[in-house]
Amino acid sequence: MNTIVYMVRHGDSPKEGNERTRGLTEKGYEDACRVTELLKDKKIDIVVSSPYRRSILTIEKIALHIRKEVEVIEGLRERVFSSSSNRLEDNELGPLLEKSFVDFNFSLEDGESNAACQKRAVQVLKELLHTYKDKNMVIGTHGAVMTLMMNYFDSSFDLDFLYSTTKPDIYRLAFNDEELVSVERVWEKTS
Repeated sequence: MNTIVYMVRHGDSPKEGNERTRGLTEKGYEDACRVTELLKDKKIDIVVSSPYRRSILTIEKIALHIRKEVEVIEGLRERVFSSSSNRLEDNELGPLLEKSFVDFNFSLEDGESNAACQKRAVQVLKELLHTYKDKNMVIGTHGAVMTLMMNYFDSSFDLDFLYSTTKPDIYRLAFNDEELVSVERVWEKTS
């Protein structure tokens, strides 16, 4: 039997505001309902999330559906790109991501590198894989941290993959212990 992880990248959120407390836009809430519809029959055992509000809001109805609370795990937070608590502008984020995927140890002052983010997030994922072995789980996450977790197990999940993802997005990862055996996209771009 395999452990199944549904990585759910959060839905659309406002461009302005604090990284931790930004919620979802109207479209983000609509898409969160669709995420629930796609996952409600997958026999989910546990729902965990980044502490960022937009991630929790995207998956909380799945937790309600299985009559459990969302388990919030700080180690699943998005990569800290800079010391600012607000979202970086796209024209700042693009070059930063490109440098980060060329040099995994690159970071802005008071920011976090891809290597550091990957290490903390994968540590959490490995703990979850052991704790919930042969179970089905949903992880509410973000584009960069999701890509870095997947990249740890398969280097083909890189910057191009990150740029191909949508908000929201869902990937079904099957693990045999800590070995990633398959990845399937559940969300469709036309959604």
